[in-house]
Amino acid sequence: MKITFEKLELPVCGALVLGVFEDSDPVPEVRAVDEASGGALSNIISSSRAFTGRNGQVLCVPLLPGVQAAPVYVIGLGKAADVDGKTIEAFGAKAQTALASGMVASGSICAAPGLCPRMTPDAIAAHVAFGANLRGYAFDKYHTTRKPEDIPALLSISVLTPDTCAARTAWEPFDALSRGIFLTRNLVSEPANVLSPEAFVERCSILSEFGLDIEVLDEDKMQELGMCALLGVAQGSVRKPRLMILSWKGGKSGDAPTAIVGKGVCFDSGGISIKPAAGMEDMKWDMAGAAAVVGLMKTLALRKAPVNVVGLCGLVENMPGGAAQRPGDVVTSMSGQTIEVINTDAEGRLVLADVLYYANTRYKPKRIVDLATLTGAILISLGSEMAGLFSNSDELCASLMRAGEASDEHLWRLPMNEAYDAMINSDIADMKNAGNREAGSITAAQFLKRFVGDTPWAHIDIAGTAWSKKDRTLAPKGGSGYGVRLLDTWLREDQS
Repeated sequence: MKITFEKLELPVCGALVLGVFEDSDPVPEVRAVDEASGGALSNIISSSRAFTGRNGQVLCVPLLPGVQAAPVYVIGLGKAADVDGKTIEAFGAKAQTALASGMVASGSICAAPGLCPRMTPDAIAAHVAFGANLRGYAFDKYHTTRKPEDIPALLSISVLTPDTCAARTAWEPFDALSRGIFLTRNLVSEPANVLSPEAFVERCSILSEFGLDIEVLDEDKMQELGMCALLGVAQGSVRKPRLMILSWKGGKSGDAPTAIVGKGVCFDSGGISIKPAAGMEDMKWDMAGAAAVVGLMKTLALRKAPVNVVGLCGLVENMPGGAAQRPGDVVTSMSGQTIEVINTDAEGRLVLADVLYYANTRYKPKRIVDLATLTGAILISLGSEMAGLFSNSDELCASLMRAGEASDEHLWRLPMNEAYDAMINSDIADMKNAGNREAGSITAAQFLKRFVGDTPWAHIDIAGTAWSKKDRTLAPKGGSGYGVRLLDTWLREDQS
């Protein structure tokens, strides 16, 4: 879907979207349409029992006398004093949904300056466009037999704003972020027969065009480094593992980078500890952590972020087979610590153990953040509304929490301590890869903590937020792209 910025001149031809408040007078642009209709618009709004201007409500007016625009959609913004950037983005998303449901090829959204006096007109336009753009995402490449009426007709949206040049400038970082999020959603949505570890690397090779340095470690190199925890997960699959490293050097030369690590299990059958058949198809997105890392790195490169960041993606497939790792096996990680494999379905932490240690020892980062669809237990704790946050640093944790609030990708911190750590001690090795049923997300985080030393580190468990089974405000159901905006916001705020 194409997003453009056009001069704010009303009324216009074609479909038009307007925003109104629940408790305040209409903005001048809405009044202009009302006057052109001889008061018909305000009469329709006031006579509607269902539409009150409450946030998110939509009223469709097919025809207005004296107004060329048709249909006209009126969307509620709620109380005027409560409108902020998130409200404006939601308005853009609702507008996109309304236009798409109307089966029009194009439409205009009025990004009136009065919608949020606390924001500049160009910022309002950019937030409207961002909401519409994110909500308009679709992963439909494998549909081949749809009826014409089922094919989305909406191809472009014009955002109407007083200063189109300023709006386009304000839109640039949002455009970069959108493109990063879309890359993450695309990767997460691909089926596992298409997106193997090798194919994941190949798909990302184009990112070098944006200024990212890309390095790939193959199975032999990882064996040489002693990454037997990661390799143990991969040994049951014919798909070969990879460790992909993306580097963005936008900060001061010599400054220690921030390391972002992603779990990239391109399909997780559970291995010998095989998962139940029902729902196993969802495990194509067990690589969402790695996908978020890739989307973030693309965003940073596109907006020329003044930071040094290294993104590491541990890419494997976890399958049963004659060569597969068994429950009861003991592996030696790159750190030299030994791990008793209690459950081969607790594989993500084995992958991350070696990648975290490698990131910490090779790059000497000032901090490490990892993202992983690590535990089903986090779904029981937090559902799909927040991701779980674990950290050895209160300062790092607090900064990520603030970024979560600002980006609307929320986090909730869970505890870590020695009592939980003792739950993963093994009788025959340094640790085991799974404790008992209690505190499963916490013991998984305690496991990872053993591989980062004293470096400030945070683990984000995105098992509940990486994929949505229902439409959300800024995303249709499916891959959410969670984590890209969160970490981009975090890194941006860290610069200020």
